[in-house]
Amino acid sequence: MSNYVTRAGIEVDRELATFVESDVLPPLGKEADAFWQGFAALLGEFAPRNGALLERREELQANIDAWHIERKGQPHDAGAYRAFLEEIGYLVPEPGDFTIGTENVDPEIATMAGPQLVVPILNARFLLNAANARWGSLYDAFYGTDALDAPPARPGGYDEARGAAVIAEGRTFLDEVLPLVDGSWADVSDASEVRLKNEGQRVGATQGGLLFRNNGLHIELRIDPGSAIGKSDKAGISDIVLEAALTTIADCEDSVAAVDAEDKLLAYRNWLGIIRGDLAESFEKGGKTLTRELAGDVTYTDGEGDEHTLPGRSLMFVRNVGHLMTNPAMMWDGKEIPEGILDAVMTSAISAQDVAGLGKYGNSRKGSIYIVKPKMHGPEECAFTNDLFDAVEDLLGLPRFTIKVGVMDEERRTSANLAACIQAVKDRIVFINTGFLDRTGDEIHTSMRAGPMMRKGEMKNSAWLKAYEARNVGIGLAHGLSGRAQIGKGMWAAPDLMGQMMLEKIGHLRAGANTAWVPSPTAATLHAIHYHRENVFEIQKGLGDAAKLDELLAIPLADGTNWSEDEIREELDNNCQGLLGYVVRWIDQGVGCSKVPDINDVGLMEDRATLRISSQHIANWLLHGVISESQVMESLRRMAAKVDQQNSGDPFYEPLLENEDGPAFSAAKDLIFKGVEQPSGYTEPLLHQWRRRKKESA
Repeated sequence: MSNYVTRAGIEVDRELATFVESDVLPPLGKEADAFWQGFAALLGEFAPRNGALLERREELQANIDAWHIERKGQPHDAGAYRAFLEEIGYLVPEPGDFTIGTENVDPEIATMAGPQLVVPILNARFLLNAANARWGSLYDAFYGTDALDAPPARPGGYDEARGAAVIAEGRTFLDEVLPLVDGSWADVSDASEVRLKNEGQRVGATQGGLLFRNNGLHIELRIDPGSAIGKSDKAGISDIVLEAALTTIADCEDSVAAVDAEDKLLAYRNWLGIIRGDLAESFEKGGKTLTRELAGDVTYTDGEGDEHTLPGRSLMFVRNVGHLMTNPAMMWDGKEIPEGILDAVMTSAISAQDVAGLGKYGNSRKGSIYIVKPKMHGPEECAFTNDLFDAVEDLLGLPRFTIKVGVMDEERRTSANLAACIQAVKDRIVFINTGFLDRTGDEIHTSMRAGPMMRKGEMKNSAWLKAYEARNVGIGLAHGLSGRAQIGKGMWAAPDLMGQMMLEKIGHLRAGANTAWVPSPTAATLHAIHYHRENVFEIQKGLGDAAKLDELLAIPLADGTNWSEDEIREELDNNCQGLLGYVVRWIDQGVGCSKVPDINDVGLMEDRATLRISSQHIANWLLHGVISESQVMESLRRMAAKVDQQNSGDPFYEPLLENEDGPAFSAAKDLIFKGVEQPSGYTEPLLHQWRRRKKESA
């Protein structure tokens, strides 16, 4: 029996068709035949346009490659280079003054500032943890991480000395953000009787304590004198709970390994569980079976005795894939359909149940659907997404601009034309952000033929990167995103280094970002402290103009640097280790994001963006003769041994050194040796190829 059924000319995976026709459409009152006919018409219009955009990418890249090849050995002429980019249409004219017109945006996005999580949509347990990270225990976050400047907990149960240090740090935090008229929170014996310098910060009483607000974020003091913690506290405070992850992105893209209908169906089922509010996951812990579900809302009573509720969960975005890949979950006109179109229709159809008020809790109180769109190249591709979302709204009978879009500024042509990109989606944009790794991967690939690039670590101090980060905020503010949309910054990748995060990540707020990515619910709770310390919206008012375009277009070339053999080996080993450590989990286990030990055995949360920069950097040095193919293979084998050792405790791990002809090691080689020819330096085509082969052989 075929795995496909035909619907209005579309060959649809049988199980996916059943899911759509039994779980997605009936609650909406949608008739299946009309839906499939509309989907087919949408494909007829947008699949060819999608293909034409990809051809345009390749045309521009070929022109840029030819420019650099023709001028090989000559000093870089920034003026001539910019004129050339304008001539070929890579750079478009600035759109002039305009202000975005997005409406019906939830306050978590528009008027509040706080942490943001990104979570792989295929992992239900992680997805639930992230959705429930709207509220987090500050005591737990201090006790269990290195964020607290105190000795770590001793093994063997509760460490009273560390607990006392946690409580003392909690009081210091309260003194900072909820200052009293007189004295310190450390001296308070009855929290209900405190007099605040700003009584407007007092919100009310919850069932278990008191509720306050600072810089738009809530703080709950849990009062329980009979609890293990509360009985040792003179005020009976058992915890300080912070409103933390205001928003979460459920990710269908870089943090997952989704290559076929089976994977896509799991993603869509999990998203439906979030939207309906009935997603649950059971697991074993400590010899017991536990079940995780979505948290309920928070109820409080204000000073007038009136009862109110606050959301108990993050406001959820869903990140679709970009325009590049196709997926065999559906076939049309004899070909796999563009996966971005598949995601747009499916995630929106599922989210329409939230718009219709069918979920247990509800996601958007404004009736909006929030989709993050990654890896778009320039305003043409943003305009395509805008038109596609128009068509999806028409297909589902949704009002215009119900679907909101987050534009990830992670490709060079988007960065260089950011204002025009924002204008292309100006009535539905709710999010822009920066991301060092993907953006650096595209920086390397775009200028691959210009010469050898500087070392990866030096990129963080390069002119283009500083301009990129500043322009993203400056251009966003210039076109009215403050108070209407999020301006975000990238991930803190080291989940075990919370002390360092607390020192450094506040810089994202001071740069004007009203949200930034963190790797865990615990990190979200700690990062929330930064938003109590800094009022981002006030900071945004004082920021100046964006950096100049010419600074952004500066190519990060090594400029004749003569590295020592040790420096070259160090850089190559670093790249190969990171590449292998990630690929082996992606290919062999289907894990798209996890804490992967780096070459120094520091655990880093890594997704495909890490892979892109590492593989492109090696390919660049190989192309320009900095390293040889034999050096690459020697490094791959050295680092395979290290990665094997780092994963020796994983019973499901398949050693790399014993399987050099296997899918994982083969994928790593392809990513390097075929790196120059990969579209925009993307890793997905090769990863999908080798992951499918691995699944077929299982």
